[in-house]
Amino acid sequence: MTKLIIQIPCFNEAQTLPATVLALPRSITGVDEIEYLVIDDGSRDGTAEVARGLGIHHVVRFPRNKGLAMGFMAGLEACIRQGADIIVNTDADNQYQADDISRLVEPILAGRAEIVVGDRGVGTLQHFSLLKRSLQRLGSWVIKRASGVDTPDATSGFRALTRDAALRTLVLNGYSYTLETLISAGARRAAVEFIPIRVNPQTRPSRLMKSMAQYIRISSGTIVRTYTMYRPLFVFSLLGFGMIGLGVIPGLRFVYFYLTGNPIGHIQSLILAAILIIVGFQILLIGVLADLISFNRKILEEVVYRIRRMDMTDAAGTPNVAEFPAPELRDAVTELRERLYR
Repeated sequence: MTKLIIQIPCFNEAQTLPATVLALPRSITGVDEIEYLVIDDGSRDGTAEVARGLGIHHVVRFPRNKGLAMGFMAGLEACIRQGADIIVNTDADNQYQADDISRLVEPILAGRAEIVVGDRGVGTLQHFSLLKRSLQRLGSWVIKRASGVDTPDATSGFRALTRDAALRTLVLNGYSYTLETLISAGARRAAVEFIPIRVNPQTRPSRLMKSMAQYIRISSGTIVRTYTMYRPLFVFSLLGFGMIGLGVIPGLRFVYFYLTGNPIGHIQSLILAAILIIVGFQILLIGVLADLISFNRKILEEVVYRIRRMDMTDAAGTPNVAEFPAPELRDAVTELRERLYR
């Protein structure tokens, strides 16, 4: 029996939520049960009450606004606890056409993908300005290089995830989940697929992006931080060899004048070369240490995944401790979980 839960993060969406919910599918081929879940991120306009009035099966409510990323993660955890096999995330402003949800879950039902992202065709969206379309294409290209995943639309929030992919999802920044989750999925070589989707006419301006400058600043920081976290050796090696390369230039200058019989007055080139090369080697050493730390992070992520799988499955009433192959591992994970939750 396959259960799909469609989650909708909301912040003051009492006006737009009814149209979004009414358009959601009631049945999908290959799915036995469909439920809806709303995450009310500290709304002040009665969004939670509107959701309950619309017959939403599950409502998660924050007492104050915590941001889209926190709402997304809270929704995933709630969906898992309610026994979801597939989770679809969509926006409350009715941006995405709900009829495409069946196309979104098809690669998962067919076993081709763990994560499916809707591709809006950002380069052709008319309600995007030329600058925004260009930045969206550039950002998607950067994410493609950072994640190793062919990414035509990196900021699309219209996504489907398997239960296992949701359990492995961790979002550390508080702004948005779209970029970080793609980079982390690429780092663990998850099966990610993009499918073309349709969008509805814009109902309101974006609340996530207050200005283009803010969006560029926060998104750039998220990409750099996440990429450095998952591929530290490459990043620090690039910086380290760059500094060494800069140090070689004044060093060659000093050698040239020294060999031509004019070493006087160029000692500053030698000093600068030494400083840059030493700093470059120090950055390389930091990269090695960061790479070793990243191995520990991967181990911790696996432990967190197993703990979450046990906790979420226990909450759903279907224990899966027997899935662990080694009793020693079960005992170690149980002990770690008890320590974490003391």
